[in-house]
Formats: sequence, structure tokens, C-alpha cells
Amino acid sequence: MKILISVSDKEKAKADQSPYYKALQAAGVKSEEIEMVSPSEHSVPNLRDYDGIIFSGGKDINPRHYEEALKYPGVVEVDEQRDAFEFELFERAHRRRVPILGICRGVQMINVKFGGTLYQDLRQEFSPDAAARPDHNQSAPRPEATHSVTLTDPDSGLAETFQGSCLVNSLHRQAVKRLGRGLRVTARSEDGLVEAVESADAYPFLVAVQWHPEEMVDRPEARKLFENFVAKCRELAEHR
Repeated sequence: MKILISVSDKEKAKADQSPYYKALQAAGVKSEEIEMVSPSEHSVPNLRDYDGIIFSGGKDINPRHYEEALKYPGVVEVDEQRDAFEFELFERAHRRRVPILGICRGVQMINVKFGGTLYQDLRQEFSPDAAARPDHNQSAPRPEATHSVTLTDPDSGLAETFQGSCLVNSLHRQAVKRLGRGLRVTARSEDGLVEAVESADAYPFLVAVQWHPEEMVDRPEARKLFENFVAKCRELAEHR
């Protein structure tokens, strides 16, 4: 089995110190079964030899990819090289029906790839109905849970991770606005913001979450998400 983690160049530089790397190890993955890739590779890897992929957090998706102008220069930070790299990487992974786990930027990238849009800056564009609005860009330490998310689909893959609701951390400026075609919402926060999406069809495993479970693997729900993903990867490896 081999699992690929798509990260920024900065994240790849610290490799085995990465929380994504450590989260997979906590889920029973050996170091030799993990590989990191970043846009500086210049060429998108062929996924024939991989059994799963994680699209990690990082800078914002350029709004031009969902046909909007950049509204908040200096606030929104884009990485065009990574956008192009990961759009192609996702296309190859999805075509081969490889298990996919998206985290933070990952859920945003996947939503845009499916034709959806994003809130460019939640503070300026998102006006929830809920009286109590969670802080979606927390000042608390990254591993600390600051709000809850609630399942919206009891038949989802995420329902195998937790039942009803769970506590999560929150470290994002942007989020899903209009849902992409071919996706379904499977969790929301107290203020109604989309917190997780999955494939609307019978894809082997495509789960993308807005929070950072890799920072919380000491919690059963976060570890279980990685364990479920890894189980699907091993299943593919056994039949490859």
C-alpha cells in the first residue's frame, strides 16, 4: 500500500514532522507507505502505484477558478501553482477511483473542481442565521476543539466516524458557498456553514472536511476518520 499526501512546498520541507504524516502513522500506516508531493515537483505523479491520497490544508484557491474576481487582496492568499497541480492530481485520482480525503483547503479545492464556489472571506461574506456564531479562524491552539459539527446524512461515510455530532477545531478563512455538482453535504456547523462533503455517487471513499483532524488524532473521532480512509486504501491495494 502507498498513500500520497499533497502538501505545500513548505509542508513538504518538514516531511516526517508533518501532522498529516503523523496522523497516518497513528492510523497504523508505516513510514514507507507514505509519500508527500508538492507543486515544486513540476510534474503530477501517475497514480497507478498509489492507493489513496490526502489533499491537505494551505493557501486559498484563486477565485478565478470559480469565475469571481479577487475581492480581498491582502486578505485572500492564493497559490496558483498549487491550484493547477492539485486540480490535475485530483482529476487523475478521481478517474482511477482512488480513496480521497480532503482537509480544509482540500474540501474547498474539491468543491471548486466540481463547479462549486467559496466564500472568499467568511467575516465579510457569511451572515449566519444562528445567534451564536463559531469562530471559524480560532486563536486557540490548533489541537483544541472550539465548536461542534452535526451530521446531516446518517447514511454518509462520515457517519462511520461519529454519530450525531462531534467537536472540532476551526482554522479557515474560506468555506463552501455553492455546492459543486456531484457532491453532497454531510455535516454542518451550528451556524449552518458546510463542514463536510462527500461524493453523491457510489465512489469508494471521497470525504472532505473543513476542520483539521490531523491536529486532533488523540481524539477518537479524528483518529477514526483516518482509520476508515486507510482501510479503504488497503482494500484497494489488496485488489490492485
